[in-house]
Amino acid sequence: MAGAQKNYICMPSYYPINQTINMKLNQTTLDKLEDILGESEYVVRYERGNFQSGWCLLESRRIVVLNKFLNLEARINTLMELIPQLDIQFDKLTHNSQKVYEEVKKLSLTPAE
Repeated sequence: MAGAQKNYICMPSYYPINQTINMKLNQTTLDKLEDILGESEYVVRYERGNFQSGWCLLESRRIVVLNKFLNLEARINTLMELIPQLDIQFDKLTHNSQKVYEEVKKLSLTPAE
């Protein structure tokens, strides 16, 4: 479509979060991060495609697409990089998700060593 506005963003995942993370890199942590997105009305999908990056965001539809070939650690790192950049509705989060979200935000402001 000529003149159509680009409504998606794709970015590589290079965030060295595992150097400063206080959470374990396991499925429970991934589930908690996905809960933050779900409670803020984002849909998380794992897809294969022609994108070389770690994730793709369809802004107008609030869909986050992660590369399905990322391993567990890379999925966690990618979501921890992505979440602080999104419009997360803090008031809609459960108490546990609010605590995790605050930790993710804090880590995003901490420089990697």
